[in-house]
Amino acid sequence: MPVIKYPRIRDPLFYEWDRKAQKCGLRHTVYAVNGDQYTGEWLDNLKHGKGTQIWKSTGAIYSGDWKFGKRDGYGSYSILDPVTKEYKKVYTGWWKNDQKGGGRGVFFYPNGEQYDGEWSNGLRSGWGKMQYNDGSVYEGEWLTDQPNGTGMLQLPNGNRYEGGWKDGKKHGPGKYFYLDKGQLLEGIWVADIPKCGVLADFGRENALAPTEFPLPEIELHNPAGVLAEARAMFDDSHN
Repeated sequence: MPVIKYPRIRDPLFYEWDRKAQKCGLRHTVYAVNGDQYTGEWLDNLKHGKGTQIWKSTGAIYSGDWKFGKRDGYGSYSILDPVTKEYKKVYTGWWKNDQKGGGRGVFFYPNGEQYDGEWSNGLRSGWGKMQYNDGSVYEGEWLTDQPNGTGMLQLPNGNRYEGGWKDGKKHGPGKYFYLDKGQLLEGIWVADIPKCGVLADFGRENALAPTEFPLPEIELHNPAGVLAEARAMFDDSHN
């Protein structure tokens, strides 16, 4: 009886090519169609683990953690200065889903300002410290890129405000220390404007530019009660 030999069944060639093209584990530099390049770890054909990417269009570079094709974890992002051809660090810290977030990070603004604190969805949110280019410093709570909650703003002349904030403005109970004049205003602010409060001398003997005459002392049987009543009126008007 003749023996019939059947050809061995083989997968189409493109199946083999596809398997070879799948990236998993540590790989050498891989170039995208648009010229971007990535060197690092992969999982199921996605950037995953430690890796460095360089964008051809801008020259920007990111080095750090990746998760399923997105920046996620701890990493540093820098841009190329077109004049000096040197890299300038823009952000170093935690990332979540390809945005600044998931923890603390430092952002360097082009005008020289700097923020060091918590982020969420690419925006300043949580506790953080902002150094402005005029010398002012704000440290406190943030929400969607604005001071919101409790915080302190210190001005270049040493004066400072400690208290409530809302949408980037002084709002709620707070204290304003006029250290240059040796005075303290304690009261209630609404949208950056003090609506009521008590002004008293504070460290007048050490002030750089004290007022000509000290403030007269006002006899209040219960100054704390006055402010408490004002706070209660403020809370009632905003409920």
